[in-house]
Amino acid sequence: MIRLGTVISNHGHQTSAQIAALQPHGFESFEIAFKNSLGGTDLGRLADEVAAAMDGRDTVISCLAIYGNTLAANEHGQEVRSVLHDLITLAPRFGTHLVCCFAGRVTGASIPDSIPRFREVFTELADFAGSHGVRLAIENCLQGGNWHAGDRNIAHNPDAWERMFTAVPSDALGLEWEPAHQLCQLIDPLPQLRVWAPRIFHVHGKDAEVQREVVATHGIQGEPRFAHHRFPGLGDSNWSRILSELVRASYRGTIDIEGGHDPVYRGELETTGQLFALRHLRGCRADFIANPPA
Repeated sequence: MIRLGTVISNHGHQTSAQIAALQPHGFESFEIAFKNSLGGTDLGRLADEVAAAMDGRDTVISCLAIYGNTLAANEHGQEVRSVLHDLITLAPRFGTHLVCCFAGRVTGASIPDSIPRFREVFTELADFAGSHGVRLAIENCLQGGNWHAGDRNIAHNPDAWERMFTAVPSDALGLEWEPAHQLCQLIDPLPQLRVWAPRIFHVHGKDAEVQREVVATHGIQGEPRFAHHRFPGLGDSNWSRILSELVRASYRGTIDIEGGHDPVYRGELETTGQLFALRHLRGCRADFIANPPA
């Protein structure tokens, strides 16, 4: 059975409090995510606090994550890579063997021109992760970039993935996938999922709603936004089929809802939207029931 959970953005001691508050609503897994740094967080202490918050409940930490520019050659990049080493080392303390991140990007460079730096950085990171029995999953978020330029992540389309995994052919390296980032490129997520499912280590539960009338009249580079990120159940993805394809591919990870983006269910309605998404995903999941004796 694929567990259904949510992403917790780390806020120090509030992380364990959020987990404790959300567990009674039926969340089964939690990603703990950092933005650009640990922000002074003591990971060992956090692991103990999280374990105490989860004590006695059938919930898990699905992964740890940091979302900075992993390839940057400046102080920021050095910190992101240092944090990734720390997360890889301490992931088992949280009961997980998965760490997620952005691929990073050579600022202003094209995806092909960023690949040599990707090979240099992620060969070492993948080897380090593999030596600790941990896998690395790279999120498919555009971060405002395209094929020709950007400043944070190259891993937002299958053409980039082909180049990345050719450059670093490690079994410890895979994808953190969500359909929203594909829909916002007008990519149909399902055919892509059938091809790439074996490389998907983690799934973000986030959808997108494409305004086809905006595309038809303004295109995708005009002033009106042509797509909005939505909670599952409010966007264009068929989550029953997504879950079915993941089961077909023997996916063993989780789907963790990524909030903070829905234009309607946000602010004081954030948890309301999270619970709506959880119930929708639960209705799309075929829970395991053993066959009766033959």
